[in-house]
Amino acid sequence: MNDPILENGMAKVEAGLFLAASTQPVATLGMAKAKGLGGFITPDRVSLRQVETTGDSFFASADAPFLTALPILPDTVMGAVSAKVLVAPYASRVKGRLLKLVPLSFARSLPVTLLQKGWVVLATKSRVTRRVLEDGATLTVRPDALVAWIGKDPSGFCPKLGMLDILLPRGPRSLFFTFHGPATVWFEGAEKPVWRRPRGVRA
Repeated sequence: MNDPILENGMAKVEAGLFLAASTQPVATLGMAKAKGLGGFITPDRVSLRQVETTGDSFFASADAPFLTALPILPDTVMGAVSAKVLVAPYASRVKGRLLKLVPLSFARSLPVTLLQKGWVVLATKSRVTRRVLEDGATLTVRPDALVAWIGKDPSGFCPKLGMLDILLPRGPRSLFFTFHGPATVWFEGAEKPVWRRPRGVRA
């Protein structure tokens, strides 16, 4: 399968079987047949599906207009945030799973998709930065900024808890993923947090 062509904010791919975001493709020269991902436990099913096309197809996201195409070496497994995967060859998908931000808890877990061989096009809200970590180096990334990585899975990190974090049932607000080299990490700009308004408080 040939590599995708990125032009005019879209990824153009030839006919084939793809792993694609749930709203994709946006246009197809021919027909596109989609179905959900199989499996009993499939964490990335919410964001991704299987799409078979009969002609050239175009993939793009109005909410995440920045596209990044990454090659995946045959002996490498890449972890990608499922919600940021736009399109990839379906054969590249190894499995989907939850990346735990809070150790020993599924709270705030992030659905990720493991990919091997081929390529993947990622759709993000801002430009993507690539950082290569040497052995022993450390990189801390906000969960909403994480896009993809190659190397060991990150560990969840929480700074020192304040008194309100302990007394209120909200949990800590500042949680991060920490990567330890050797690894390669891709990340984008962080989103503006939306805090819940306390009950009884009007805007």
